[in-house]
Amino acid sequence: MVNNTKNLDRKEIESDLVKNAFMKVLVSKEEGWEDHVMRVMEVEEGGYTPKHKHPWPHINYMIEGVGELMINGEINNVEAGSYAFVPQDTIHQFRNIGKETFKFICIVPSKGHIY
Repeated sequence: MVNNTKNLDRKEIESDLVKNAFMKVLVSKEEGWEDHVMRVMEVEEGGYTPKHKHPWPHINYMIEGVGELMINGEINNVEAGSYAFVPQDTIHQFRNIGKETFKFICIVPSKGHIY
């Protein structure tokens, strides 16, 4: 399977804890990856993902824009080329701190793909 993210529809993440955040699912069970889901998150100017924690880790790779990744209260500035491992049960949140869309890859276990 080969595709391009520009061919995928993005889904708005609807929650009182989220602002201007969207998701595109790249690889999941439907494509044959039973245990994990690879997504691209798109956070528009002034937007953020929920401040939350969960019992699984995930990995992230920043592909566009600039942002902040808060992990357990520590703010980390991130940009294209930055990557992060977010351990299970740690409070975390992504924020767009730039003018352009902040995009990053997020890989989670299938049970962690709740949107």
